[in-house]
Amino acid sequence: METLVRRWRAAARGAGAPDTDALTRAGEELLARWREPQRHYHTVTHLTAVLDVVDAYAGHADRPDLVRLAAWCHDAVYDPHATGDANERDSAALAGTLLTTLGMPAGAVAEVRRLVLLTAGHGVAPDDRDGALLCDADLAILGADPQRYDDYAAHVRREYAHVPEPAFRAGRVRVLAGLLALPALFRLPEPAQRWEAAARANLTRELATLRSAARA
Repeated sequence: METLVRRWRAAARGAGAPDTDALTRAGEELLARWREPQRHYHTVTHLTAVLDVVDAYAGHADRPDLVRLAAWCHDAVYDPHATGDANERDSAALAGTLLTTLGMPAGAVAEVRRLVLLTAGHGVAPDDRDGALLCDADLAILGADPQRYDDYAAHVRREYAHVPEPAFRAGRVRVLAGLLALPALFRLPEPAQRWEAAARANLTRELATLRSAARA
């Protein structure tokens, strides 16, 4: 966890926050959120995976440190009972309050908020390099091998254990169909070449399984 806090501090300093002890406390506060008991997929493991993709392809971004901060904040608020884009909106609001308190420039704070909100639908403008990197990193699990993808889907189901199976299937079908309807799941040239086909195969396979179960 100390390594993650160091990564948080480095990103915040790179984005213009003063180097104070408050940076460490803020990183620890965020990590505490990522370790909340209702999380099974949206955990520190997911945060780390997103940060690793951002670091690997940081050269594709205009302001990679802002993308890193958005990665830290994008699921900082995660309530499986929330509806619509409430979690993303609340996470963006938290990012705004937290980064402003840390003394980050207003323009940087606004950009982090904007990036966090993109993760609600993962729709990115063609010239939005920072948004493309964040959304590609967030969706990278979709292009994993089938076993890892199935583990991800099972963890998501555990987060929604309170939802009856028919309602969960219907909601999950809408999510998967929405992702498949995107013109492209991934935007950055090199990751897209490796992940797009695998991701669409995984999504299509899960969608078929859910629809078959609904007919049974």
